[in-house]
Amino acid sequence: MIEVRYGRDRGAANFGWLDSRHSFSFGNYYDPARMGFSSLRVINEDKIAPGKGFGTHGHRDMEIVTYVLDGALEHKDSLGNGSIMRPGDVQRMTAGTGILHSEFNPSPTESVHLLQIWLLPGQMDLEPGYEQRHFPLEDRQNRFRAIATPNGQDDSVVIHQDATIYSALIDADQTVTHAIAPGRSGWLQVATGAINLNGLELSAGDAALITTDGDDAIALDILSHSGDTNLLLFDLAA
Repeated sequence: MIEVRYGRDRGAANFGWLDSRHSFSFGNYYDPARMGFSSLRVINEDKIAPGKGFGTHGHRDMEIVTYVLDGALEHKDSLGNGSIMRPGDVQRMTAGTGILHSEFNPSPTESVHLLQIWLLPGQMDLEPGYEQRHFPLEDRQNRFRAIATPNGQDDSVVIHQDATIYSALIDADQTVTHAIAPGRSGWLQVATGAINLNGLELSAGDAALITTDGDDAIALDILSHSGDTNLLLFDLAA
């Protein structure tokens, strides 16, 4: 079964320096029917104004993946890591027993647009950790490329959960496919662009929830309508 969740129905928060859309309950947005999906707990689409950001704050017992769509994001954490992320970079932070970090837009003129993703870990009280990888455009062009996996396959970042995150950048009029195996579920997030998914029309901000009945796989056929289609696909335990 495929169910569409339209971006216009997400929670919203606008603080001037931050414009955010929440796929699941977060902050002041609460919907008991939208507390997560499988191990997915947060997908926030954030736009951060120039020179602004999140000051140092803490997390624990969460796998946090950051995916930059446009602009640059500066990261610092209590493990001593510091980096600037740009499109094509993927960061994984294991909060585990506790970690402090900050996220800041270092540009004086350009906003940064990103997806902040949280997954529940498969085990509590893990040792805090951090990874960052760059995935060139050509590795993701007109195909799904694994960017986060439980075992680090294909030089992906490692997440401590039975989940794989794929990225695809699809040209106009091109098609990509993926199958969700029996007994698993999927979440397809349209970050930018517009697509037809198995006859359903989705555009930027929209998502599709895919659930199997445990006996048959669900084949996803995705046709891009625009030249800037950027998708994230989460293949999740049911």
